[in-house]
Amino acid sequence: MSERASADAVYAALLKRQGEQWVQPRVERTRRVLELLDDPQRTYRVIHVTGTNGKTSTSRIIESLVRAHGLRTGLFTSPHLERFTERIMIDGEPAPDAAVAEAWDEIAPFVDIVDAELAAAGDAPLTFFELLTVLAFVVFADAPIDVLVLEVGMGGAWDSTNTADGDVAVFAPVDLDHADRLGSTIREIAGVKAGIIKDGAAVVSAAQHPEAASVLRQTAAARGATIAFEGEDFALTEARLAVGGQQISVQGIAGAYADEYLPLFGEHQAQNAALAIAAVESLIGGGAQQISGDILAEGLAQATSPGRLQLLGISPTVIVDAAHNPHGARALAAALRSSFDFDEWGIVLGVLSDKDAEGILRELAPLASHVFATAPDSERANDADTIADLAEALELPVTVHDDLVGAAEAAREWAAASDRRAVVITGSVILAGEAIGLAEADGWKAGWGE
Repeated sequence: MSERASADAVYAALLKRQGEQWVQPRVERTRRVLELLDDPQRTYRVIHVTGTNGKTSTSRIIESLVRAHGLRTGLFTSPHLERFTERIMIDGEPAPDAAVAEAWDEIAPFVDIVDAELAAAGDAPLTFFELLTVLAFVVFADAPIDVLVLEVGMGGAWDSTNTADGDVAVFAPVDLDHADRLGSTIREIAGVKAGIIKDGAAVVSAAQHPEAASVLRQTAAARGATIAFEGEDFALTEARLAVGGQQISVQGIAGAYADEYLPLFGEHQAQNAALAIAAVESLIGGGAQQISGDILAEGLAQATSPGRLQLLGISPTVIVDAAHNPHGARALAAALRSSFDFDEWGIVLGVLSDKDAEGILRELAPLASHVFATAPDSERANDADTIADLAEALELPVTVHDDLVGAAEAAREWAAASDRRAVVITGSVILAGEAIGLAEADGWKAGWGE
């Protein structure tokens, strides 16, 4: 069996488990497997990242900055866009297939032990995400890495990733999402997310709703952790459009950084970069040591955020963004206005059924000249007709397309009729992954009809 086939077999085994959306507050099950494996997650330093929106982009910028310091990095994010090894990155590249297969062989006997213990206790077996987390921790320990940038799967306190102790706890903006699991108020959701704050840690946070900020301050004080907030202890002081991204200036915790190039679009990405700088200052030098200019420039310049305001096509311009809730859609709309000069936007929209499709559409409606309603390739997808009904209720021009291939072709043809039109594909991480693969296969960057 080839190395790729061996790694794909691992993913197939994971998919037989309870799915990624099946979440119980039971972090101790993951902890039990890790104890049997001698706690691989304790062999490297950890920056733990949570929040409702922006946590993946922030994690990726942090990882790039840490790697620019000459440290070997791990990055654990979810979900993936095209292939599951994207979730387990070592030094900026997906973990080698052989390393994934070897780590699975290493953990399999202990998985059987814990599954048997759970069955005896009348509990469900280990889930997809619980085992993916364990697998990643082992891959990173075997590499070995120096620093892991670890994105929370959902929430914080009882998430599988919370079996690692973050030296730095990072909070992207907290908003209402997954209310059925995390709570129906900002305070409740912030309380779950604050569970990643460990004794004596450094906490850095984006600007937050007052209720969320209050919870984070209280938890940090109870844990003897330091806390730094955007707008009080660090800040984005300037962001202006540049070719392929933007020039940003940041007042960090330890010093000021002027006119740094960030190859990502949108003010929210500039704010993510400010949060990332504060996190790295907190890890390296304890918040008292400024990041050197060459290292900062290299780390920011190498930062990528696939599926987030990513340019997929030219002639016509096609952007993909994985915004899958109203907060993300709001940031997307603001970025499209500030970073691109088009009069009309065609919105290719596909949303999963457990997401607020109407809320997403309301945020995008002021920009939408035409909605191309479709569905992500998922059993959990809203059908295209449902999306179309929501668009019609908002009095938006809309057409219905069974899949992304049809929707993208129609949208690109619509946009090609005028150089003042462009397309954005959004609403789901799954749809974003499909779009990236389709753009590569069909050569969208070659231009329409070439």
